[in-house]
Formats: sequence, C-alpha cells, structure tokens
Amino acid sequence: MSIAQMRKNMSENAGFIAALDQSGGSTPGALRHYGIPDSAYSTDAQMFALMHEMRVRVVTAPSFTGKKILAAILFEQTMNGLVKDTPVPTFLWQDRGVVPFLKVDKGLEAEAGGVQLMKPIPDLEALLDQAIKKGIYGTKARSVIHLAERNGVAAIVKQQFALAQQIAERGLVPILEPEVLIKSPDKAGAETLLHDELHRGLDALPGDYQVMIKVSIPEKPDLYLDLVKHPRVQRVVALSGGYSRDEACERLAQNHGMIASFSRALLEELRCTMTDEQFDAALATAIDQIYKASTQKS
Repeated sequence: MSIAQMRKNMSENAGFIAALDQSGGSTPGALRHYGIPDSAYSTDAQMFALMHEMRVRVVTAPSFTGKKILAAILFEQTMNGLVKDTPVPTFLWQDRGVVPFLKVDKGLEAEAGGVQLMKPIPDLEALLDQAIKKGIYGTKARSVIHLAERNGVAAIVKQQFALAQQIAERGLVPILEPEVLIKSPDKAGAETLLHDELHRGLDALPGDYQVMIKVSIPEKPDLYLDLVKHPRVQRVVALSGGYSRDEACERLAQNHGMIASFSRALLEELRCTMTDEQFDAALATAIDQIYKASTQKS
C-alpha cells in the first residue's frame, strides 16, 4: 500500500470519512437499526459476524468508492476480517481507493469532572504493529465531554495529545476525537473550551507530524476554522453525534473546511431486508448528501 498516496488523498482530495467502527457497546443497537433483532444471535462472536456481514455489504456496494469517500474508520475485528479472500484494509485501498483507519480506544471511564476519559489501552503497541502490517494509515480514539468544565476539558485534550504522540511516533496519523455530546446543557460553552485547549495543544506539539481532529459539529459555525488552517492539522472532521442526516448535513455545510466523518447519519436508511439495488440506492443517496455538505459550504 502506498502511504504517500494515502497522505496525498487525505490532504488534497475532496470527500468525507465513513465511520464503520461500531464496537461492542454500540453493535447491538446498530444491528437492530439495520433490522437484525437481538434474538438473531446468542454470542458475541455471532453478533460480530453479523456486523461484519453488514460492513462488507456497505464497502462492496457500487457507490462506496474513493470518488466521494476519502477514508473509512474500522473496528479491530473489521480490520482483521476479509472481503471474500482479501483483507478489508487491502480491499478498501486497492479496490475502492478508500484510505483505511483503525479505532484504537477501548471505551470510556466513568464520568468525572464533566468528562469521560479513555480507558487504558494496554495492548496498544501490539495493536499498532498489527495495523501497520495490515496497511492502516491512521487511528481514531474517542473521549466524551458532557459539561463545560475547564479542568475536565483540559484533561481530555491532554490525554488525547499524549496518545496521539505515541501513535504518530509509529508513523500513523492519529485522529483525536474529543466529542462534546449534543445534549450537553452548555454545548457551545464546552466547545469554546475545547477549541482553546486544542489550539494550545497543537501549538505545543513536538516533532513535525500532523494530526486530525474529529469534533461535534459546533453551535457556532466556523468555530474550528483556525484549526482547519493550522499547519499541524491534516483535516478537521465532524461526527454526526445523534443528529439526523438532514440536520447533520445542514449544520456541517455552515463550517468551512470541515468534512464529515459520519456513522449513523451515513447508514441510517440501510436495512437488511433491502435488495442489493435498493441498498446501494439508499447508500448512494446518503453519500451524495454528505459529500455535498462536506464540499459545498453555505
């Protein structure tokens, strides 16, 4: 795999990121939304097998290509899975022109100080070794901000940058994802604190590597525009965070330079009962709408 070409695509091409990284906690809900009830499986292995089938159906759909999708974020088991006889990351890049990323966090600690830090990642080095061998370009790690508490937000950003440095030292591009919940009682205030902490963290980055920033679509349009232009930032991307696709795209279109990294908003209309033609048509509609919001700004 050509890391240089991946870097060029991520830095220069138009498009958005498909977040296909639902893990253990969010998988049952994602399957139910897709039309597969909890009664369809009795073990985690069966559950993840059904989720893998869904993801393979998504990435093999004719509309899922690098023409509008820059990259896809994968769960560890998806990274290690196959599309027919081809490893998923290899299929994405060689067959679809889509850059593969890997979710590396292991979930969240209990809320404290208005935030949820990431749990420790004890096997991180082994996971990064595996990712490099598979041709993964970068990683993503999520933490959560509930309240506009300065100390909590500062702790979130400090942890994110420490992990990013460890990942960048291995030659991978880290996506920092400090998500402000859309139901936060002071979402705008939390986002202002987050913006300031991120800017300080970027200015203090050692070395010469770049990172990506994944945030909730801000209440104040273009809040993160200066981060989009920061020399240490490859991309600023937005999560849908529970907004419907229509609302997420409407909000995203107001933020110049910010592209989507949607999960639920991308997949919300897909159902297991659809024919392949219906499935691809619904996916193509979502891709077109998200691409437009990522590339045509109001």
